[in-house]
Amino acid sequence: MFVRLENAADVQPIRSLVTAAFQDAPHSSGTEADIVDALRAGSALTLSLVAIKDGVVVGYVAFSPIRISGKMPDWFGLGPVAVERSQRRQGVGRLLTEDGLNRLRASGAGGCVVLGDPTYYARFGFEPDPALMLAGVPAEYFQRLCFQGE
Repeated sequence: MFVRLENAADVQPIRSLVTAAFQDAPHSSGTEADIVDALRAGSALTLSLVAIKDGVVVGYVAFSPIRISGKMPDWFGLGPVAVERSQRRQGVGRLLTEDGLNRLRASGAGGCVVLGDPTYYARFGFEPDPALMLAGVPAEYFQRLCFQGE
């Protein structure tokens, strides 16, 4: 398995993968694939990575630029992360997330935020920040990872 940037041939497999991955997710809006498509159409996907196994897209992660209250320039949002059901719990999501975070660090990004399971994302260094809140979301689920200072 390896990770690479998405290409034009990956668009439909990504859409199918993201749709299937979030189909039964308890907090899914059902619009995750539409969000990815809209980010792509708006040239707002800074990083769009796929995991390939035996020539098939089995994982996906997106990173897009964000602004929080006009602050935090050069910061990015992580998500969605989607993994083919048969490939879950085999490190695909970890590999995609680490690769993306490393690419952001190397590009000089200030940091990254994620809305997700605090236990899962803590392994990458994400943590809640009391100064960072998202309406309607428990504070521990909206987390940040600083790359350059605080």
